[in-house]
Amino acid sequence: MKPTVLFVCVHNAGRSQMAAGWLQHLAGDRVEVLSAGSAPAETINPTAVEAMAEVGIDITAASPKILTDGAVQASDVVITMGCGDACPFYAGKRYEDWKLEDPAGQGIEAVRPIRDEIRARVEALVAEIVPA
Repeated sequence: MKPTVLFVCVHNAGRSQMAAGWLQHLAGDRVEVLSAGSAPAETINPTAVEAMAEVGIDITAASPKILTDGAVQASDVVITMGCGDACPFYAGKRYEDWKLEDPAGQGIEAVRPIRDEIRARVEALVAEIVPA
């Protein structure tokens, strides 16, 4: 059975979308990837899209989605990025809170290190949850 990972941030426009893009890129079909936001934006952060494009990952087809109880219940791992108390909690799920700077309103120079930190965290996650 492949694990399901849900990435959650407030707007589901930057950090969670970059994390979902990295996980899909690094783990492929060995994992189910979901992302959502507690207060989703209208569109994905264009600077996040640009930063991911620089490393060959296209997240332009993704769109911000509202966080639902169903998405949390369907997930084995729930990774939050600053959504705080808005994230529902269910016993038996693995939760991690990644403290990451919000790329909203920042230029590409500021978003690149956020992208790279997300990659390092996703690589560590893949090593833990995906069979070799």
